Amino acid sequence: MNHTNSSDIRHSWFEALQKWPKQQPHIFLVIAVCVWFALYQSLIPLAEMIVAWLPVDRASHLGGALQFFFFDTPKVLLLLTGIVFVMGMVNSWFTPERTRALLAGRSEGVANVMAASLGIVTPFCSCSAVPLFIGFVQAGVPLGVTFSFLISAPMVNEVALTLLLSMFGWQVALLYLGLGLAVAIVSGWIIGRLKMEMYLEDWVRNMPHVDPNLTLDSIPLSERIAAGFASVREIVGKVWPYILAGIAIGALIHGYVPADFMASIMGKEAWWAVPAAILIGIPMYTNAAGVIPIVQALLAKGAALGTVLAFMMSVIALSLPETIILRKVLKPRLIITFVSIVATGILIVGYVFNWVL
Repeated sequence: MNHTNSSDIRHSWFEALQKWPKQQPHIFLVIAVCVWFALYQSLIPLAEMIVAWLPVDRASHLGGALQFFFFDTPKVLLLLTGIVFVMGMVNSWFTPERTRALLAGRSEGVANVMAASLGIVTPFCSCSAVPLFIGFVQAGVPLGVTFSFLISAPMVNEVALTLLLSMFGWQVALLYLGLGLAVAIVSGWIIGRLKMEMYLEDWVRNMPHVDPNLTLDSIPLSERIAAGFASVREIVGKVWPYILAGIAIGALIHGYVPADFMASIMGKEAWWAVPAAILIGIPMYTNAAGVIPIVQALLAKGAALGTVLAFMMSVIALSLPETIILRKVLKPRLIITFVSIVATGILIVGYVFNWVL
C-alpha cells in the first residue's frame, strides 16, 4: 500500500514538473535562470573539490589537467545548453524569412560586418559559438556571414578587449579590435564567395525550420520554452561527445605544455616564429580570459607581441577541440577551407603587430 502511494506521489510530482513550464512559464524561466547561474558559479570550487578527492598532487601536470577537464566540461555543457535553449526560443520569433529580411537590402560585405560586430558582444568561447552557428544556418543566414560571426565571437569580444586594454593600453586593444574584425569579415566574405553550402553535414541542412506563417503573437511563451528544449535535445544531443573529446585533448595539453618552451620560439627575429606560434596554438583550447594571462606571461619572458597575439588568436579561433566539434556540422573540405583562410588572416595580423610595434 505504501509502495503504491509512493509511486503515485512520484508520478504526480513528475506530471506537475512537466506542466510547470506550460502553466507558469514566466516563473519557470526566472527559477531556471537562477539555477543555471548558481550551477555556473559553483563550477570552480566543485572542480577543485573533485581533484582534491583524487590521489594526485594539485600542483602537478596531471592535477592541472584534471582540474581543467572537470571545470571546462560542465562549463561548456552549461553554456551550450543555455545558449541553445535561448536560440531555440529566439528562432520561434525570428523565422528564416525574418532573418533574411533583417539582412535584405544590404550587400554581402555589409552583412559580414554586421555578423562580425555582433560577435564582439557575445563573450563565448569557440565551442560555445558552434550552436549559435547552427542556429544562424537554421535561420537561413548565408554561410559566409555565419562564419564571420563564428570567427569574431570567440576572438574579438569585450573580455579580450578589456584585458588587452588593462594590460597593454588602448592602442594595442584598438589595433587588435580592428585586425580581429578584419580577419572575421574578410574570411567570412571569402567563404561566402566560394559557395560551399554543400559541405555542411546533411543533418544541419535538413534541420526543421519554424513555420514561417506564424506571427509574433501566435505562439505562447510556453511553446517557445518547448522549442528551446527541443533545440537542446536536437543539437546538444548530437554534439556533446565531440565536446568531451575536444576538452580532453585541451586538458592534456593545458597540463603538460610548458610556457617556457613556447616563449623560447616566439622571438621577433625569426621569420618562422609567427607561423610556428599559430601551429602551437591550434591544438590548445581556452577562452580569451584564460589565454590572455598566458600571453602576459609569455611577453614577460621575451616573446614578441605580434607572435604571441597570433598564438592567442589561433588558440581562440582555430583550436583543435573546436575543429573536432565543427566536424559534427561541417564536412572536411569546408573545415580545411575555414582553417586555411583564418590562419592566413592571423598570420598577417602577427606580422603586422611585429612590424608596427
